[in-house]
This record gives sequence, C-alpha cells and structure tokens, in this order.
Amino acid sequence: MAAQIIDGKAIAARVRAEVAREVEEFSAAHDGVRPGLATVLIGDDPASAIYVRGKQKACKEVGMEGFNFPLPADVPRAEVIALIERLNADPAVSGILCQLPVPPHLDGVELTGLVDASKDVDGLTPISAGLLALGREGLRPCTPSGVMRLLAEAGAQLQGAEAVVIGRSNLFGKPMAQLLLEANATVTTCHSRTRDLAGVCRRADVLVAAVGRAEMVKGDWVKPGATVIDVGQNRTDAGLRGDVDFEAVKEVAGAITPVPGGVGPMTVALLLRNTLKAARLQRGE
Repeated sequence: MAAQIIDGKAIAARVRAEVAREVEEFSAAHDGVRPGLATVLIGDDPASAIYVRGKQKACKEVGMEGFNFPLPADVPRAEVIALIERLNADPAVSGILCQLPVPPHLDGVELTGLVDASKDVDGLTPISAGLLALGREGLRPCTPSGVMRLLAEAGAQLQGAEAVVIGRSNLFGKPMAQLLLEANATVTTCHSRTRDLAGVCRRADVLVAAVGRAEMVKGDWVKPGATVIDVGQNRTDAGLRGDVDFEAVKEVAGAITPVPGGVGPMTVALLLRNTLKAARLQRGE
C-alpha cells in the first residue's frame, strides 16, 4: 500500500491560522501592540529577495508588523552591525532575521550571532543553540521545528523510536537531532563519512533527509512503514526534486513528505510562530 502523503501546505495553513488568532489575542492583551518582524536583506540576490518578500507578506497576513531593511551589496560591516544593534534595542521589533547568504566581505555567522537571543527567530545564535542543547526554554530553528509539527500531524510515535537524520549542518541537521532527542527518540546523525549509510537508514522508524543531493535516498534504504521527511530542495533539469526518490520510497514508507509542498511551507509558518513566541518571551510570558 502506498504511503500517506504528508501535506505540508495544508498543515502550514493551519499553523498560520492559529498564529493569526493568537496575534489578535496578544494585541488585545497589550493595548493594540502587535509582534513585529524585522528582515535585513543585504545585496541583490534574487532568491533572497523572493524569500524576504514572502516572509514580509506572511507577517501582514497574520496581523503582525513587518519591517524590511534592504542594504546595498557593498554596505560596510560597521553599518550592518549598527543596524542589528538598533533593532535589538527597538521594542517594536520582536524578531530579527538576517537573510543568508550575505556578500563575501561579510560573515553571516558573525552577523546572525549579534542578534539578541530573545529576538533570534531563526534560532541560530550560540545562545539559542545552547538553550536547545540544554533543553531550556528558547527560540528553536524554524525548519526543524516545522518537521516536528509534520511528524506530530502524521501521527509518528517518537518515544523510543529509532530516528535517523542524514546531514549535520548547524542550520538543520544538528538542531533536528536535538529536537528528536528531546522527544525521546533514539537518534543517529549521518554524514558523508558514515559507513553503510543505506544500512543505517534501513533501521529508522523516522528518516529525515537533508543533504542537498537529488533523490539520493532509494526505496531499498527505507524500512517498510517508516515515516520519511524530505528536507532537500534540489533544482534539476526535471524540476525541483528532494533528497528522496519519492516515487520509489512512497511504495515502502508508511508516510512521506513531497517536494515541493512538504517541509518548505512549514519554515515560514514556524517563523511566524517564533515571532509571536519572541514577543511573549520579551514580556515575561
């Protein structure tokens, strides 16, 4: 029997509707004040510009304030740092997002690290990473948080389950493994040096692929009935493809996310949820 298709688009729409309701409740409780998201876009990378426009549009749709700060590609480092410090101090700004990548003369890791941890809606600062590692309250990275919501909606039983994450990036792989561990799964993180990758994947009750190699995960890599989450977004001659060979794997898995329409829509939805959470944290809620 073919796998259940996990509809990320529909689940993301539900998250946005929840956030919109909660934004109205927040505003009513705080004299009309609304959570605000500030985006910093440096240079003229077309993909980054599309992402930022989408994030700002999503903000307005759920009743949040949106502030966008486009900067030229040759902006001096000191000017970007001064802007981030100003946004850190601005009470109207609940969350700050420095869109990556940045031009070569700037260091994206340094810039994101300057964001106040209470406004770090990407969950990428050393403080946010430390709070996640210690299991303490904080802002979690959007895409791994979105995957956790997809797993919950798909009815995946994580407690005691064997979970395998392919990929160990700071942006996704490491925080994904931490969140699964927090949910009492037994977690294996795989990478380019993993021996018998296919064999390790075959043990997984939950398999999360995030390596950036089109259709790398084959049907015979997957345990029958496993839940498979495909985080890959690879542009190929045949169009957008994930890291999982969808057609082959859907015949084996119990549930699977498609590409597009799976994990992608969840990232912006969880960014909105994080912005609201940041606004609450800043008010001691």
